[in-house]
Amino acid sequence: MNAFSTIIRHICSISIAGTLILIGAAAGFAISPALVTSATAAEQSESAPARYKIVVDGLACPFCAYGIEKKLSAIDGVRTVQTDIASETVTVTMAPGKTLDKATAARAVKDAGFTMHDFEEVHTASSGGNP
Repeated sequence: MNAFSTIIRHICSISIAGTLILIGAAAGFAISPALVTSATAAEQSESAPARYKIVVDGLACPFCAYGIEKKLSAIDGVRTVQTDIASETVTVTMAPGKTLDKATAARAVKDAGFTMHDFEEVHTASSGGNP
């Protein structure tokens, strides 16, 4: 048996989203259900990151966007902040397990010199709601 055959017969392990999948290479790369292990209960219960859409009155230029992004990014748990000047909206994505309340968002927008017009959680297909 040559080295190539030996390598092919080894079992490859691939970690995808916390689920360990073992693939037996010798059997034509077939995946055996007995070799698939499920994610831990903690990984399965971890929800998708919460996302919020904030409508800001007067969001008219990149400088405005920068000011709001800076204030919202300073909130504990905020992972990303994206602004859309044309629609005067800001999308805030939180770290997994973190949430943003309306009062905290309004305070950050006010500290940036603007008024929050609307605040809503954006539900995605992965979190069980409608987009």
